[in-house]
Amino acid sequence: MSIDFRQLEEKWQRRWEEARLFEANPDPSRPKFYATVAYPYPNAPQHIGHARTYTLADVHARYMRMKGYNTLFPMAFHYTGTPILAQSKLIAAGDQELLGYLRSLYGVPEEVIKTFDVPINIAKYFHSDLKLGMRGMGFSIDWRREFTTIDPAYSKFIEWQFHQLSSKSLITKGMHPVGWCPSCKNPVGQHDTRGDVEPEVGEFTAIKFDLDGISLPTATLRPETIFGVTNIWINPEVDYVEVEAQGERMIVSRQAAEKLCEQRSCVSVGREVRGSSLVGRWVTNPVNGRKVPILPADFVHPDNATGVVMSVPAHAPYDLLALRDIKKSPQVLGKFGLDLGILSGVEPIPVARLEGASDIPAQDVVERMKVKDQMDPKAEEATKELYQKEFHMAQMRPETGKYAGMPVSKAKEGVKKDLISAKKAFSFFEILNGPIYCRCGSKVTVNLLSDQWFINYGDESWKALVREHLRKMSLLPEDLRVEFENVVEWLKEKACARRSGLGTPLPWDKNWIIESLSDSTIYMAFYTIAKVLNERRVDPKKLDHAIFDYVFLGNGDPSKLSVDREIAEEMRREFSYFYPLDSRHSGRDLVPNHLTFFIFNHVAIFPKELWPRQIAVNGFVLNEGEKMSKSFGNIIPLRKVVGIYGADTLRVSILSTSELLQDANFSEALAKSTRSKLQEFFTFAVQYEEAGPVNLSSLDALDRWLLSRVQRVVEQTTASMDCLRAREAIQNAFFTLQQDVQWYLRRHAEGGDPKVKSVVRYAVETIVRMMAPFAPHLCEEIWERFGNKGFVSTAEWPKAVPSLVDETAEISEELLKSVVSDTAEIIRVTGLTPTKICYYAAPSWKWEVCLKLVALLEGGTDPKALIKEAMKDPVVRSRGGEAAKFVLFMSQNVVSMPTEQRRRLLSSKAIDEISVLKANAPFLSEYFRTQVEVFPGESPSYDPKKKAGQAAPLRPAIYVEGYSCSA
Repeated sequence: MSIDFRQLEEKWQRRWEEARLFEANPDPSRPKFYATVAYPYPNAPQHIGHARTYTLADVHARYMRMKGYNTLFPMAFHYTGTPILAQSKLIAAGDQELLGYLRSLYGVPEEVIKTFDVPINIAKYFHSDLKLGMRGMGFSIDWRREFTTIDPAYSKFIEWQFHQLSSKSLITKGMHPVGWCPSCKNPVGQHDTRGDVEPEVGEFTAIKFDLDGISLPTATLRPETIFGVTNIWINPEVDYVEVEAQGERMIVSRQAAEKLCEQRSCVSVGREVRGSSLVGRWVTNPVNGRKVPILPADFVHPDNATGVVMSVPAHAPYDLLALRDIKKSPQVLGKFGLDLGILSGVEPIPVARLEGASDIPAQDVVERMKVKDQMDPKAEEATKELYQKEFHMAQMRPETGKYAGMPVSKAKEGVKKDLISAKKAFSFFEILNGPIYCRCGSKVTVNLLSDQWFINYGDESWKALVREHLRKMSLLPEDLRVEFENVVEWLKEKACARRSGLGTPLPWDKNWIIESLSDSTIYMAFYTIAKVLNERRVDPKKLDHAIFDYVFLGNGDPSKLSVDREIAEEMRREFSYFYPLDSRHSGRDLVPNHLTFFIFNHVAIFPKELWPRQIAVNGFVLNEGEKMSKSFGNIIPLRKVVGIYGADTLRVSILSTSELLQDANFSEALAKSTRSKLQEFFTFAVQYEEAGPVNLSSLDALDRWLLSRVQRVVEQTTASMDCLRAREAIQNAFFTLQQDVQWYLRRHAEGGDPKVKSVVRYAVETIVRMMAPFAPHLCEEIWERFGNKGFVSTAEWPKAVPSLVDETAEISEELLKSVVSDTAEIIRVTGLTPTKICYYAAPSWKWEVCLKLVALLEGGTDPKALIKEAMKDPVVRSRGGEAAKFVLFMSQNVVSMPTEQRRRLLSSKAIDEISVLKANAPFLSEYFRTQVEVFPGESPSYDPKKKAGQAAPLRPAIYVEGYSCSA
């Protein structure tokens, strides 16, 4: 039976909407569950990468709804920031690359593109597109709570948030380095850059070496090594410039001069200085007056800090290797009229002592790693290793004066501070993870802003609250805890406003617009009241601080507010019922910013009982094994994929291949395979729509086995869903249980038996309920065809029924399955066509040994002591060497046996293997198309190859008689 997936999906989406199925209202009689996922930025369609995060959040919401929770899953749209403005500018300027994406990749009509010179038109168009995509995916969203971040009511809410932060002195104004777009004249964060990359600003110490009255500033991350400088590196092919800054002359690369203009006041650029003209000259070290030469180095990049590098070969593998390379190739110096004589005094000068290392630690690591030269990739690894070890474990040497004996980690800050105080150095800021580009196309630099507004995430008392809550929060997966803790430690001031862009003006300084990572941290609270604001048409002008104080903090008298008391109390009820947030879903890329800011702002503003309970984070999606990128041309808009394969196919595909933090790989082959499997399941399932309920009084062992397996799979799937192991849940619920059903039907020759049909229907209906969060449209269709009332989306999640668990039936069937598998393998390996198969069941004494070993292991006995303990049994000892060999063999098997199987063995005791095998001999005979006989493992009447002695519990000995086809 063929399915039109899109027609079926539209049918159920329409039915859900008509029934208002996913609208959640406060209901004190029911437990609530509140989940959110990041609201999207409407400047492009969503693609399959977004689909993973949003589908996982929807699956979570659907699962909790089926578990009986009054589940709220809302959605809004994030208009804030500069990206839409930048996009509009590029379109107006006729940027062909962007126009090409809009036309060919996104399918935007030409007449619509013409309106995109007005930024808000871009947002409105993609807002609509995104919403259609979410509806098409079947997301169970309460759309009554929809808003945008430029709605006047939302802006009032953000003003209140910033008032709260400001009242706690968590917003500051001052000088601070920020990622900066020189074209937009704005600070930039992750949401403002191409590829959504957060600029990492690093602080270098630019140490001034004197060159005949002009400073040559060398930028370094290790100022404490200044005592070990042997020379300066300059790129001879680069044009440097002389600059004057605050009355001081310096020589830096042209790129560095441009950066200095953003970081220091009164900078003027003067004459050009060719790098080659500096080679061979001598400069003076500012801390000890030592003269050191300037040497040529092609590896010095003019766009890296100042374009001037100090060489410390005792502690920097690259410097050590570069000096070795020059000594091996004197012609390099010859180009500049120099010879090796200039290197006569250039020898490594140790600065720090590292326990276990020689005086020249760089030489140790280079030799140990066998690093050949500067071009060897191992040079970078050697540098990182040595830096880490010296920073954490080394102490400064006596030659460093007042810093002697000081840990390197402490000396680094001390030397920097002293050099800057003595005006022998200055701070130079650089983008560490560059190059990064603003969405307008300009390269991101660093600007040292003097009047910038910041949220002070470096406040220690605030961090203490965050650490306290983070210890108690549920994080899925748990592996992320250290990552979050590290982010909390390094977070400092974050620029929170821009000079331009869409969004909310800073309440006390209207020239600034609150930026997108600062107005998106507590909006989950706004969802709870958005429905009231939308339906009651509340005038945003009436939303002052007092309203929000009452609604969100419970402060004030509702009868004295600027809105009707009834409306205020309704908003308070909505918030009080749904808060705190139970689960926040997002991608891993937001851990260093949004997700951590989300925790910070909640603990700052709300009382402890309203702090968020859980964060769930997932990895990325690859397309045919490759990272998705517009430049690769492999981004597929979400609505296009849904149109081709259907929503259920996409939902199952992107969640069935990987667990949370792993990257999922979407491919055309996967989508086609998933669609085929869903189609096959539907065709199979509807065959049983007329089957009746299971009659528990007429079940045989095989029926009891399948019913028991259903309970196991329900337990396993529920456990997987509780920790959002979606791949595992789909594997169990959809694939494993279907395999069990197929085995059951293979074993039951009478597939048309009403009893068999009723057992299969029970299993299928359980699959439908467990797969409903993943493939809701298909499952609704089957659910209805089975004659069930209501929607499967709100049906009860299946619960394991203890009375239907049959340990003996499961172990017996596992025995039979393993016998079939082992026999088939013997036939395959030997190449025989069987004429007779003999099975030998383990004798009772072997079962006693097995159960004793299991009991010892489950009782806490050390696995190494199992054999010794088992041999204490007089019955075992009486059997001599045969028993000793078996105990050794069985102890190894028991230790490797899954814990669940060991526990089942203990609860069911010994299985009457010979009875199980004899009862199923007809099946085995039919399966292998030959005669089958079953014998006891001791004194069998027929055992020509003496196989019986090999019989072990759950592993009968097998003898296959037959002939070879080749013979």
